[in-house]
Amino acid sequence: RFAFRNLTPGPYLVRAHLQGYVPERGRIIQVNAGIRNGSTLSLTRRNQDDVPRVLAAGVGGTAAPPPPPAEAETHDHGELAWRLRHLKRSVLKDVEPGLVDAGEDDSLLGDSLAGLGRAVGAPARFATGLLADVPFSGQINLLTSTSFDRPQDLFTADGLVPRGVAYLSLAAPTGGGEWAMRGAMTQGDLASWILAGSYVRRAGAAHEYEAGLSYGMQRYLGGNADALAAMTDGSRNAGSIYAYDDWALNPQLRVSYGGKYSRYDYLTERALFSPRASITVRPSPDDSLQLRGTVSRREIAPGAEEFLPPSTGVWLPPERTFSPVSSVGGFAAERVDHLEIAMEREWAGEFVIGLRAFRQHVDDQLVTLFGGGLPGTAHASLGHYYVGSAGDFEGRGWGVSVSRAMVDRLRTSVDYTQVDSRWVGASPDARALAVAAASAIRTGRELIHDLTTTLESVLPGVDTRVFVLYKINSGFVARDVVGPVGGSAGARFHVQVNQALPFMNFTSAHWEMLVAVRDLFRDDLLDSSVYDELLVVRPPKRVVGGVTVKF
Repeated sequence: RFAFRNLTPGPYLVRAHLQGYVPERGRIIQVNAGIRNGSTLSLTRRNQDDVPRVLAAGVGGTAAPPPPPAEAETHDHGELAWRLRHLKRSVLKDVEPGLVDAGEDDSLLGDSLAGLGRAVGAPARFATGLLADVPFSGQINLLTSTSFDRPQDLFTADGLVPRGVAYLSLAAPTGGGEWAMRGAMTQGDLASWILAGSYVRRAGAAHEYEAGLSYGMQRYLGGNADALAAMTDGSRNAGSIYAYDDWALNPQLRVSYGGKYSRYDYLTERALFSPRASITVRPSPDDSLQLRGTVSRREIAPGAEEFLPPSTGVWLPPERTFSPVSSVGGFAAERVDHLEIAMEREWAGEFVIGLRAFRQHVDDQLVTLFGGGLPGTAHASLGHYYVGSAGDFEGRGWGVSVSRAMVDRLRTSVDYTQVDSRWVGASPDARALAVAAASAIRTGRELIHDLTTTLESVLPGVDTRVFVLYKINSGFVARDVVGPVGGSAGARFHVQVNQALPFMNFTSAHWEMLVAVRDLFRDDLLDSSVYDELLVVRPPKRVVGGVTVKF
């Protein structure tokens, strides 16, 4: 029996491995909060004759092989046969010990060759045995991605040319954690790739930690003048290293801390550091009530969403180029100081209710602008965008969330947040924004209301997973980029469908078809600025489709 606790809700591919047994085909198990899931796996013992043998190629030994029986010498004695028999043997051919006889006069050479054979054979056997017992799992995605502003753009030249995306993920669990490596690349006028690796130690340990790194690059070969001007050497590079620690001091108290160091070659101040710390208290071991206090500082580079691996959703390499909205201001990093106190409790075994109060101070709030207000640039606006600074603000807010697993395969959540913000610093790009997107310039005091709903479901019988997110907010930038100053009500969405393809499971791999449509530009994080998504002007709709293979 094996138990996995504190798993994030979602689908998991489960396989069982044991040396000497035939591995069973992997299966997808949906994990829901507050519900115990069970599954039974059966393994069949391998036939002894079917167990693969490890062969080591090399040379060694000094004993000569016994001569063949006289009656067995029926081979051809022609010149061609003689030359074939006397060809120099490759070290890759299967040999028995003692094929090389150094003779009595060359005992030193014979001992050296024997030592070489042992030196080559032992590591080969060790490496093969080591990898044979590691239960690797992974995922391969072959996807196509495109963007459009209006549905009819999909059938015209105004839409973005579809790009192929290749994604590979490998994971290797160990006794105390799991190694993971992910990589994705795309090709076209924007050639880019991103690679990330991590190690996570969890599974209910008193000391849990996570560490990793990522590196991304994009090279532009197109003809957009703004992109070429912003990329003087034709490419951009970004890398980050992070580490987080989590200690259970006792059953009622946990302490977490860590940070991320990032470096972007297109910034004047290339190094960015984002520390974070939190304390979680559970007052009673017999109650699910949890109290958490968090303090963090996030330093975010303009265009960082192109290089940072997403926490959820489809993993894509850099797909767009970007440039500053003002050549005078250039690129300025956003800095978010976040302080939060939250509580969470489970009620009636079905509902999870959370409350939080937070305070933020943000310097150089990012503005993301598609189109730039320039006529006749619809095609360029989808593959290129502009970034700038909206100034500084202080905000205080509170929020309440309710989530419930309604049935075994359906989970819903509703989150309401209210923020009272006050702008305290002028925008250095105000002149350029006044022309391109006047509604992105905020002054004075503003009250923001946000309602976000999510739905996760697995349709029984057909193995179809559906994820829907719908966000309504009163502070979005007006759709008309030259509209009045201030925010306006609007909505954005994200829909993703994964359909299992059981007729493709002719091996132990699990095949799925993936389709995702969204106009939500950023993935919300609890400690991110409340304006990050609101100040994205005219985000295009992104469509991603393809095939996913899990093994």
